[in-house]
Amino acid sequence: MSQPRSPNPPDLRPDLAPRARIETPARPGQPTIGMVSLGCPKALVDSERILTRLRAEGYAISPDYAGADAVIVNTCGFLDSAKAESLEAIGEALKENGRVIVTGCLGAEPGYITGAHPTVLAVTGPHQYEQVLDAVHGAVPPAPDPFVDLLPASGVSLTPRHYSYLKISEGCNHHCRFCIIPDMRGRLASRPAHAVLREAEKLAEAGVKELLVISQDTSAYGVDLKHATEKGHRAHITDLARDLGSLGIWVRLHYVYPYPHVRELIPLMAEGLILPYLDIPFQHAHPDTLKRMARPAAAAKTLDEIAAWRAVCPDLALRSTFIVGYPGETEAEFQTLLDWLDEAQLDRVGCFQYENVAGAAANDLPDHVPAEVKQDRWERFMEKAQAISEAKLAAKVGQRIEVIVDEIDADGIATCRTKADAPEIDGCLFIDEGAGGLAPGDLVTVEVEEAGEYDLWGRPGA
Repeated sequence: MSQPRSPNPPDLRPDLAPRARIETPARPGQPTIGMVSLGCPKALVDSERILTRLRAEGYAISPDYAGADAVIVNTCGFLDSAKAESLEAIGEALKENGRVIVTGCLGAEPGYITGAHPTVLAVTGPHQYEQVLDAVHGAVPPAPDPFVDLLPASGVSLTPRHYSYLKISEGCNHHCRFCIIPDMRGRLASRPAHAVLREAEKLAEAGVKELLVISQDTSAYGVDLKHATEKGHRAHITDLARDLGSLGIWVRLHYVYPYPHVRELIPLMAEGLILPYLDIPFQHAHPDTLKRMARPAAAAKTLDEIAAWRAVCPDLALRSTFIVGYPGETEAEFQTLLDWLDEAQLDRVGCFQYENVAGAAANDLPDHVPAEVKQDRWERFMEKAQAISEAKLAAKVGQRIEVIVDEIDADGIATCRTKADAPEIDGCLFIDEGAGGLAPGDLVTVEVEEAGEYDLWGRPGA
């Protein structure tokens, strides 16, 4: 569970429509659209926005290829492996349906897509909502019935009812050599704080119990707006976190760069306003490797910062991802990473083996690491991370903690998450006895009875 999900999670294939929160079946003659949503949560939010717009225009959402008049494939283009899977998904949609509109990050390279699949109806880039709608209109003209086609107030959601992703900005101002996100999604573009809060309030009113705040660089939120105050709300991550925390539901922060002002968030976690959870992409620990990545190279200071955070909020859970086998990485540099991980004692860790991304500056660096060395380092890294995770979870046995219920299976076993666990990427807590009466979205206190490498088991307790 601690390993990073692939760029296109297999459990989100072949389409997400059955998870959409729209129970009304298609009326006779109503145009229907299918959706295949690949990639990260930011792309998932884009898919939700596209489907919400289409639903408001009178389109129904098809749960399968056969029932759709056309299919939208929202692609991922971050890694070459993700590009290959996106092309495979487009091919599958063409085979099963035949009428396919492509959007998303890979859409920034239309020639790459049409070269492999020349029969797609249209190709649009990331968060180009109007162009996607135009393409759908051209392929399947809308036929709305205002007396029948009613959109739920919360819009279309592709996540379970009790949690939702909340995207606060687009783009990124960093120029990491292994990444092409700025080329695909542009520079940082923050949403006004009052607009973010209004969306969050609507989600809370609709029954959402947990908000997962996402962007490409959450710490930089509002920099492009010069942290302006509009309608009583300041566009700064600390102010936004405080505003969101006032809603009385779980608020989880993802993709937080360790800028100095991040320390201002920790007291909010200690107070219980937002979850004591930080998802920070450290990527590596050796200063030379970080310099070649064009990343901040103060790993030692980061250890001091982590210690200061934990002094303020002892329950803080830290999640991060790392890259091993980056061009030029020596055995000594890798060993520094392992030693740093020993000191940092991160709670949730994922690791990728470096791979070239078309258009990334890292491709041209010298001394690329052989595949077998990358695999060996990945295995050694994950062994270290697993041992840390296992020890940390073992220390929780006997504690009483609050969890949120994600699902109840046919055998009555409840799959839950602690405050230290984000959906899909972290571990779970399972209740295999005494889960009667629980439902997804419930918050319940449990006593931890057993721990594994990445997961916990417990029973409800007052």
